[in-house]
Amino acid sequence: MSATTSLVDAARLEREVKAMYRDVAEQPDGDFHFELGRGLAERLGYPAALLDRVPGEALESFAGVGYALDLAALRPGDTVLDLGSGAGTDVFAAARLVGPAGTVYGLDMTDEQLAKAERLRRVAGLRHVVLRKGYVEDLPFEDGSVDAVLSNGVINLTPDKERVFAEVARVLRRGGRAAIADIVSSRPLREQTVAKAELWAACVAGAVPGLDYATGLEEHGLRVETMRENAAYRFVSERARSTCDKYGIRSISLLAVKR
Repeated sequence: MSATTSLVDAARLEREVKAMYRDVAEQPDGDFHFELGRGLAERLGYPAALLDRVPGEALESFAGVGYALDLAALRPGDTVLDLGSGAGTDVFAAARLVGPAGTVYGLDMTDEQLAKAERLRRVAGLRHVVLRKGYVEDLPFEDGSVDAVLSNGVINLTPDKERVFAEVARVLRRGGRAAIADIVSSRPLREQTVAKAELWAACVAGAVPGLDYATGLEEHGLRVETMRENAAYRFVSERARSTCDKYGIRSISLLAVKR
């Protein structure tokens, strides 16, 4: 999987992703390759009662690709880390599930997403939510410090997935859970497609075969226990749909447990 690192300009990719998700935070009514909002979250499986407890402004910028919170089986008092937390939908939902005895960390590299989530956190008075700027390839957390890692539509955006999987395994406690929703493919993408940073930012060009994804997690000490397809997820632009049809690109949710 890490071989894709050499096929795309990493600096340009970061600029494209940050620009895309800045717009998701600030202009959620804009024109994107993918859907946004509460309606998407409900169709993917988020319980309405849980979404009712998430700030509406966070939900309007929800750009997830699946539902995996049920797989995480969060418990009161858990310490949770959300990779690529965006405007905070999964962070705020997790905060309600773990309660004030728990802690939920949200990590994102996009300033506008973090600013929006922090403003909403303060308004909601959620002192057990902590938002940090950082990268999923280099997590600013101690070894074995979290009970659960969440990620929704984010790991596909990085060209070095092996490093992300290693970091997830490092910060999880033994028996900790990684509940991930992401975009995968049925077969490897052509180099010409992988090299297009704008298609990475659209959550398309970073897809790797689902079997490779699971194998990557297993090789870093995580046992994949559940993998399911999110048939309700779909891209909206013609270009994204065409690429998805060509390579069998789809959304999955999975649970991996640290051995």
